[in-house]
Amino acid sequence: MKLLLFSDLHLDTPFTWAGPELARARRQGLRDTLARICALAIEHDVDALVCGGDLYEHERFSPDTGDFLRTTFAAAGRPVLLAPGNHDWFGPVSLYAQLEWSPNVHIFTTDRLEPYEMADGFTVWGAAHRAPANTDGFLDRFTTGRSGLNVGLFHGSERGGLMFQESGKAPHAPFSAEQVTAAGLAHAMLGHYHAPKDGEHHTYPGNPDPLSFGESGVRGAVLLDFADSGALTRTRLSVASTVVQDVAVNLAGPTNAQEVRDQVSAALAPLTGIVRVTLSGEVGPGLDLQLGDLKDLGLHLAGLVTRLGAVHVSYDFDVLAAEKTVRGLFVSDVLASAELDDEGKRRVLVTGLRALEGRSQELEVH
Repeated sequence: MKLLLFSDLHLDTPFTWAGPELARARRQGLRDTLARICALAIEHDVDALVCGGDLYEHERFSPDTGDFLRTTFAAAGRPVLLAPGNHDWFGPVSLYAQLEWSPNVHIFTTDRLEPYEMADGFTVWGAAHRAPANTDGFLDRFTTGRSGLNVGLFHGSERGGLMFQESGKAPHAPFSAEQVTAAGLAHAMLGHYHAPKDGEHHTYPGNPDPLSFGESGVRGAVLLDFADSGALTRTRLSVASTVVQDVAVNLAGPTNAQEVRDQVSAALAPLTGIVRVTLSGEVGPGLDLQLGDLKDLGLHLAGLVTRLGAVHVSYDFDVLAAEKTVRGLFVSDVLASAELDDEGKRRVLVTGLRALEGRSQELEVH
C-alpha cells in the first residue's frame, strides 16, 4: 500500500515578513506546491494522498481557496484523506464543512480516531481538531481492536525528545511515541511540527514549502510504502516552489553606503529565490545607510528582506570628549555618568551623536 503524506501547507498564510506583492506571490507559491504534490501522487500511482492537517488558515481562507482545493483534489484521481489540524480545525464554518467535495475526498470530522478502510486488511485511522486549541491526545485510551495493518493520520505533538521542548510550538493533541504501537497502530502519519522527523513508528513530513526563514531539514511530501508484513519504506520528495535563504554580511568598517552596497551585492550575486540579508559588524560614524537603500540589489531575486544584526558605529569617544564643542560636552558628560554602565553609555552616546549629525537611526539597535 502506497500513501503520499504531506501536512502544514498553511494556504493563505499572511507572510507578515514580506511586503504585499511578495506575500501574494508566496501564497501563490503554496498553491503551486500543492499542485506538485498532487502530480506526484499521480506519478507514483499511490493508493491515497493523505494530509496531516493545517492545510489552510481558518481565519484567512477565501471562496477562491475553497474552489482551488476542491478542483485540485478532484483531479488527483484517487482517495484524498484529510485530518484537520489546529489551524484548519473542523467546524460548521470551516471549508471542510462548507464545500461540496468530490467523492474521492474523505474528511475526518470527529475528535476521536475513526477508521477508513483502504483495502481489506489495511485501515487508516484519522481524527480532526474541532477547535483551535485544547484538543486532547487522540491516542489516549484508544486501541484499534482491528486485525490487519492499521495506521494513524492526525495532527498532534509528539512529547518525546527535544522536539516537544524546543520547537516553540504549543502542544496540540499530545502523545508519546510509545502510544502509537500500544494503540495497535503500525505507524502514525502526522502534522504540526514544521521540522521533518522520521521516528521509528511515526513520520512528520514538515511544511512542504518555506513559511519563514531559518527552516532546515529535508522537507516536502513523504512517500510511505507499506509491505504486507508491515515493513515501511519512506522516501522524501522535494516539492517546494520557492527557495528561501539566509545570508549574513559581516561589515568590516565601511565608511559610506556604497561600500555596504558593494559587499551586499557580492553576497547576493550567486543566490536565487527569496533571500534575507542580516548585516552585522562595525561601521564608520559617517555612514548614512537605510535598509531601503539596498532593495534594488535584489532585482534578480524572487524577493529580498534586509535586517540589522549586531551593527555598531565606531566612534572614538575619548577623542570626541576632548572637543571644545557641544558635541564634546555631551560626550564627556555621558562618559562621566555614574548611573550608566559601559554598554548603556555607548548606546546613549551613539544615539545622541547620530541625532546631532542628522544621521539615520537605523543602526542604533546594537
